[in-house]
Order: sequence, then structure tokens, then C-alpha cells
Amino acid sequence: MSAHRTAALVGVAPLLLTVWAATPATAHGAPTNPVSRVVACSPGGQQAKSAACEAATASGIAAFDNLRLANVGGRDRQVVPDGKLCSGGLDAYRGLDLARDDWPATKLSAGADLTLTYRSTIPHTGTFKLFLTKDGYDPTKPLKWSDLPSRPFATVTDPSLVNGSYRIKAKLPSDRTGRHLLYTIWQNTSTPDTYYSCSDVVFPGGKDGAAAEDESGADDKAGAEDKSGGGGGGTGAGPANDKPGAQDGADATSTPTKSSTNVTGTPAGDSPSDVTSAPGEAVASDSSDDGSTALPLVAGGAAGLLITAGAAFTLRRHR
Repeated sequence: MSAHRTAALVGVAPLLLTVWAATPATAHGAPTNPVSRVVACSPGGQQAKSAACEAATASGIAAFDNLRLANVGGRDRQVVPDGKLCSGGLDAYRGLDLARDDWPATKLSAGADLTLTYRSTIPHTGTFKLFLTKDGYDPTKPLKWSDLPSRPFATVTDPSLVNGSYRIKAKLPSDRTGRHLLYTIWQNTSTPDTYYSCSDVVFPGGKDGAAAEDESGADDKAGAEDKSGGGGGGTGAGPANDKPGAQDGADATSTPTKSSTNVTGTPAGDSPSDVTSAPGEAVASDSSDDGSTALPLVAGGAAGLLITAGAAFTLRRHR
């Protein structure tokens, strides 16, 4: 084998590896517990074959963990249109906005402690804001900003990324029953980007809540506080923050409390929440952060290994 060909192959292998490494670097993250629509419907997700996920995929979902908008600067309600909150107004993600009552949903208990697990591939500084739809929310109608309280029920700034996940601790409002939607906004300060996520949840009581209890056979406290981890600092007020009368842009202009205690916890040991689909369908489980509902970045790692191994094999064969 000529020296030129050897040198070419040696040069190509790192280049291909660099391309592979750059691919997941463009990805970021989404909530895995309570499971978000984008994670539940991602390739390999436990609910990817559900009717809602198949409809969403057919309508359009792009890179599953990279739903972000640049230069929003806290003007979420002015930038993201009504009916397009789950897609962030991005046409490539329009499938996430489908108004349905059979999205994979996580069972929660009203007034309970919540640990939201947000999987991320790249650490960023910024603020997480958690909203829960108001009483009377109808999942069969397009989600509007008016369906959400003016202020988040929890705000956490700069939690630590521990083993690939942020863990956001908060107390859920105590007056919700049936099916609702947990809306997460992550406004970065280390980049100009803002991320939007929709997680469908079900509380005991109401039509959907009763159906979920019948499927499980018990009202377990899914999504309760993860005792093995610490909480990010910030506000975790419950229903008091849901009071009407605040301006629509209050969530964008309020100054969040900086984190005083970083988020900690064991990544694979998080107690999974129960994930339920439409009444009558099988109940799935949101496995640990690093399980089958984790963001589909492992494919990139496998591709990288194949590229590297192939280049090494070719070099050895032609020596």
C-alpha cells in the first residue's frame, strides 16, 4: 500500500470521527420524567408506536431533542403563537401540537413534591420555568397561552447537570384533577436559545384521572420527590403562583432566584413515574433516565465506533 493512500486513510478516520462527534453536539435535551411528547415519541421510545405518537410523526417531528428558538429573550408569549406552544412555533415540530387526549401521560398527585428530570447532552446556564395548565384545560383543543397561569409554579436557575440530567424540584399545585399539561421553558444564558417542552400528566379525579387509576389499580405517587437527590434552588411555590391577574409576560420579566443548592442524585436510580396512554391501551413505564426513553444519541456513538473500526480494519488489511 502506498504511503499516500496510508496517509489518506489515516487522515480520513479522524475527520469522519469529528463529523460523528459534531452530530450529537447539536442536540440538547428534553424532559424524560414526566415524559415529554418528544421523548415518548422518539425512535426507540416506549410509546413511539402509540396512536398519538404515530400521528405526530406523520404530521412532522424533526430532531427529537433539539427544539429551540434563538433570541427569544423572555418574550415567549409574544414570539410563540397560540396553538403552537409544544412546537415552539417551528413547522418542523408541528406534530407535537396535535390536540389529542391520548398522548402518553405520566401520573402525578396534586400537591405532591415533583422532581422533573431533564435530560441534556450539553451543560448550559439558564433558568427553568414550569407551568401547569389551569383547571378546566381541554386537551382536545389547541394549547394556548391563556391555558397556562401567568406565572410558573416553579422557577429554578442554574442547576447542575449530573450524569446527563438536570433534576428540578418543585411542589405541584394542589387543585388539579384529570388530564393536564406540564409546560417547561428553559431559557439559556450561556447561549441565545430557549427550549420548549410539553409533558402530558394525569392527576387523580376527573374523567382521565379515574381512567388512569383504573388501569394502575392504585393511586401511586408518581413523580414524587427523588429522595436520593438534591433540588435546584429557586422558587417552588404551588397554587399561590397560579393566581390570575398577573400580566401575561410576567414569567418572562420576573427575576428568578439563583440556585443555592445544586441538583444532585443518582442518574440510573431515579424512581420512574408511571406513564399511561389512552384509556384501554397498555400502560407503559418511563424507565430510568438512561433507559429506553433516553434521547436517541446512542446511535451516534455506535456510528462513531463503526467508522473508527472500519478505518482501522482497512489500514490493517492494506499494510
